[in-house]
Amino acid sequence: MFNWIKQQCLKVIEWTDESQNTMVYRFPVKDRYAIMKNSVLTVRASQVAVFVKEGEIAEVFGPGRYKLGDIKNIPIITKLMSWKYAWETPYTGEVYFVNTKQFVSQKWGTTNPIMMRDSEFGMIRIRSYGTYGFRVTDPKKFLEELFGTTSIYTTQYITDQLKRIIISRFSDALGEAGIPALDLASKYIELGDLILKLVAPDFAQYGMEISSLYIENISLPPEVEKTMDTRTSMGVIGDMNTFTRYQSAHAIREAASNPGGEAGSGIGIGAGLAMGRMMADAMTSAPATSTPASTSASTIRCTGCGAEIPSDSAFCSRCGARVVRAGRFCSACGEAVEEGDTFCGKCGKRL
Repeated sequence: MFNWIKQQCLKVIEWTDESQNTMVYRFPVKDRYAIMKNSVLTVRASQVAVFVKEGEIAEVFGPGRYKLGDIKNIPIITKLMSWKYAWETPYTGEVYFVNTKQFVSQKWGTTNPIMMRDSEFGMIRIRSYGTYGFRVTDPKKFLEELFGTTSIYTTQYITDQLKRIIISRFSDALGEAGIPALDLASKYIELGDLILKLVAPDFAQYGMEISSLYIENISLPPEVEKTMDTRTSMGVIGDMNTFTRYQSAHAIREAASNPGGEAGSGIGIGAGLAMGRMMADAMTSAPATSTPASTSASTIRCTGCGAEIPSDSAFCSRCGARVVRAGRFCSACGEAVEEGDTFCGKCGKRL
């Protein structure tokens, strides 16, 4: 009987949080165990204790140590003192400990792509993810708006709702910012600050505040990323003609190093065509020489009939005369003579 009575009279009311995600803990007053006036309430840092009587919040106690029988050490609890027996009889209400610390490293991310209008790419879809932190700032409102009758309330009960709020405001912030897709990576901090402002009222209605929000990544559709990669490559390459010739030469070298098999033959043919095309392009793009075209470079005049004949001909195709190469002339009559002649064939002068 003595042990049973001892159990009914709670001496110390406290909560040691050993978890990382518990937001509300209901003190286990099993079978309406009594809280007597000589009981001591201990509220640790980053905690508040909430006394509830018949479903109504009576008082909220901040961090500290309180002797419940000492009215001077208890904040104004008008409603509690107005109960019929006050502290003269056992208090059979409920005590809830609310964790007011920051719950950090909470994950958020877009479940489905978000549509946005970009000035350069038009309509595109993006995905994003990051982390955020929050905490309870108004325990009374938090209990009234979210907490039910469970003995423990953890972050898993609220994080899904908070994620939906963040994603919704993220879409608004992205549209209001008007940042081009190519510049999003350099605006993570600015976007995060804007989302914090937009989300704050939504968290406040639950008695909470969002303490931090970070954007870790904003990813673009694969086709947009390929376009960006192509543009980057073109910027690095510079002269496309030079790069094309380089690529052709590289392909020819690779084909030459693996000439075996039908595939090798096909590669060799393709490489030969590419080489020919590359040489033709090179010749086309090469600057023209300053030497003017001349008919005398490819033809000569026959000394017999005066007809123009190819420069490599041995006899004239018109009169059949032996072709005399220009270079030696008779000093008397000016007649062209061949190498090795001793006398001029026209005037007979010794050469």
